[in-house]
Amino acid sequence: MHNKIVGSYEAKTHLPALLDSVEHGERIVITRRGIPVAVLIPYQEEKYSIVETIEALLKFRKGRSLGGLSLTDMKNEGRRF
Repeated sequence: MHNKIVGSYEAKTHLPALLDSVEHGERIVITRRGIPVAVLIPYQEEKYSIVETIEALLKFRKGRSLGGLSLTDMKNEGRRF
């Protein structure tokens, strides 16, 4: 995939043209003083539904522990600071 690099001023002044490029699959890196700060990429629908994500998290946590700590213990430990 081809990346185009543009400065923030160019991005501001040519946004409609940049969006056209992104719409056709191009990725555009926006820089400020030569340092990358953002990437414009084509929009994609989410791959996972909320239900699938929750199911994956529940599956992930099976067989894992908090090293004997309860959630209350961890909460109380965090309040000490």
